[in-house]
Amino acid sequence: ESIAKEDQRITIQTIQRKFGKQITVVKGFDPKSINIKEIAKKLKSKLACGGTVKENTIELQGNHKEKTKDELIKLGFAKDTIEVM
Repeated sequence: ESIAKEDQRITIQTIQRKFGKQITVVKGFDPKSINIKEIAKKLKSKLACGGTVKENTIELQGNHKEKTKDELIKLGFAKDTIEVM
């Protein structure tokens, strides 16, 4: 799984939802080689926010772009494969 983490092309962006709510969307995971639910669980715990996994993307409540990138790097993803939009 550590080799698969280095091959991922991950994008992080924020989207404005109803009533002015912002969510951070993390996508680009390969569901065959990485347990997305486990990563989402760790991110929600570290960032102290709610979230969900939908169609191989992680949705986190709030604007956590930079913190999410830092946490993904700590989880073993390569720094240059993570793009923040």
